[in-house]
Amino acid sequence: MKVFLPASYSFILYEGETNYNNGVNILAKVFLERNRRKRLEQGHPWIFQSEVNRIEGEFEPGDFVDVYNHQNFLLAKGYINPKSQMIVRVLTQNPDEELNENFFIEKIRAAWAYRQRFLPDVNSCRAIYGESDFLPGLIVDKYEDVLVVQILSLGMEKRKEWVLKGLLEVFQPKAIYLRNDVYVRELEGLNQEKGFWYGESPTEIEIEENGVKYVVDIENGQKTGFFFDQRQNRAAIKPLIDSNSTVLDCFTHTGSFMLNACHYGAKHLTAVDISEHAIETAKQNARLNGFDNIDFVTANAFDFLREAVEEQKLWDVVIIDPPAFAKSSRAVKKALGGYKDINLNGLKLVKDGGFFVTASCSYHIHGDMFQEMVQKAAYDAKKVLRQIHWSGAGYDHPKLLASDEGDYLKFAIYEVHSRR
Repeated sequence: MKVFLPASYSFILYEGETNYNNGVNILAKVFLERNRRKRLEQGHPWIFQSEVNRIEGEFEPGDFVDVYNHQNFLLAKGYINPKSQMIVRVLTQNPDEELNENFFIEKIRAAWAYRQRFLPDVNSCRAIYGESDFLPGLIVDKYEDVLVVQILSLGMEKRKEWVLKGLLEVFQPKAIYLRNDVYVRELEGLNQEKGFWYGESPTEIEIEENGVKYVVDIENGQKTGFFFDQRQNRAAIKPLIDSNSTVLDCFTHTGSFMLNACHYGAKHLTAVDISEHAIETAKQNARLNGFDNIDFVTANAFDFLREAVEEQKLWDVVIIDPPAFAKSSRAVKKALGGYKDINLNGLKLVKDGGFFVTASCSYHIHGDMFQEMVQKAAYDAKKVLRQIHWSGAGYDHPKLLASDEGDYLKFAIYEVHSRR
């Protein structure tokens, strides 16, 4: 198949060549522009359309390709999709590695070995984290003996059977559920879908994290069902809590921070979320753990915070963990305004000497921008903050140093003091 590429590409097909995927070890060659940022050499896993000078050879979208610099030096191997802005996703920068079924199985095995090392005795976690586990476009969450899988790229979709074989061999799960119901698949030319890929199980699964039990809805829950990336951050609130602590948890979702605060002995909790479904799930999780010291409020957190300030309410600990406000770089200015609003009012609700817990999962809001926003909010709230904790995602969400995209989660804990 000849693939038509933008006019800026030079496409050369050598007569008689057959690609690797048809059985002969000859891959199409992607040559990169001379004047480009050396992101690939630094370990970045994506090659963008604008970085490609020409492609030599025949290929089908999703096929493996070799990637060369302008001096004909082999840099990497990956798979190609001309429909995507990320035209090549890198699988390896080791020229001696063969891209075959065993490669995928061993990467899956290595990903799970990493989790077993850093999260020993943990049965539920992010088991495979795409590019950070050198399996671009593949997300796998493990809920006890059930796996939930998202396949986000064409190259990975074409190797579904290899992936399935690896998951069955490494994890030996009871069932595997596909959550391919995400728009990004359409950008890769793929259909959205969800349902069991292997075996069967209930779609509501009970898991335990940090000693807290949760019911996870793998069929209709957010993304793949649960936000594992905050595991260590949820544990980090333990020193803030004692038997006299009152805690406000805004954007509680299914209650993860709230439940941890209860687990660590808080006297009373107020949990706020705009979603009735989320609040009902949070109530279910509270009952599961035997916690009955929680007031649940279904409300817009922005409105709740403003009204609580007007009523001069105060809590020992205030937690603000909103969804992403900035889905693109164009939304950053507006998003920072929204973040400042909730952080400003949240800070006003903390008792003098209490603690403020705040987070952002917007990649486009960089760490320095987030901290500057918090400082401005503190100034306007007439508060002095002492930072006692700063972090990102947990061990099961490792980050490639060369990929800034991995810096999406910002999490901070501040001690709050009034400024007269």
